[in-house]
Amino acid sequence: MNASPDPTASPSGRSHAPWWARLLDPTRHLREVQRQVLPRLVRLNRDGESIVGAATAIAIAIVLQYLLPRRVTQYQRWLFPVVAGILLIALVAGHGTRINRASRPVRAITLFTIVLMATANTFAGLRLVRDLIDSQGIRAPGRLLFTGAAIWLTNVIVFALVYWMFDRGGPAARFLVKGTSPDLLFPQQALEHGSELWEPVFFDYFYTSFTNATAFSPTDVMPLSRWAKLAMMVESAVSLSLAILVVARAVNILH
Repeated sequence: MNASPDPTASPSGRSHAPWWARLLDPTRHLREVQRQVLPRLVRLNRDGESIVGAATAIAIAIVLQYLLPRRVTQYQRWLFPVVAGILLIALVAGHGTRINRASRPVRAITLFTIVLMATANTFAGLRLVRDLIDSQGIRAPGRLLFTGAAIWLTNVIVFALVYWMFDRGGPAARFLVKGTSPDLLFPQQALEHGSELWEPVFFDYFYTSFTNATAFSPTDVMPLSRWAKLAMMVESAVSLSLAILVVARAVNILH
């Protein structure tokens, strides 16, 4: 006699209880979550990190830079998206779906992409700051806030990539050489149980960069290496300066 199918099970075999079931029976939900999380952690330690997170962030940065007004991207409006797009394709092709091997050419392409993004965003930011100081340039408050936010978010992505690429040597080194001393200490790494299974992925570094840029200081992820402390300090200073200038200019225009 065949058992009746579980109405909360998805076609893939994973159980996805509706919100009311999770509310009324959290114990069952937590057991289901535990059964699903462990295989993902095992796969990460076995196959390496997915390239999707970093590639998506780079693609978002390319789009943001293209959408910036010509006033601040006069010289790199087409150059940066084209070159960065080619590098992104080469990066994905070189890594494959999982980052599980060391490759000097691929690492060089990744670092060059980060430098290119940082350079383009720096030029756009400097032009915007120059206009803000001289009370020139963009005069529509909405357009000004969008421009400042796009440059700010690109800056967050750039620093997220820096943290991702240099913490314990980068994703490939973290996969191939286990147990090395961290440059950025995540809360999960300080836990007594389960820390040996947990490894940071790109989203964790993006979260670190985002919170550092919004709080203007480290939050729950602590920098241990001097380069990490310097990077966080520079990111906080850039974010604070950009936020103050853009908001002050927008308020001045509105008044």
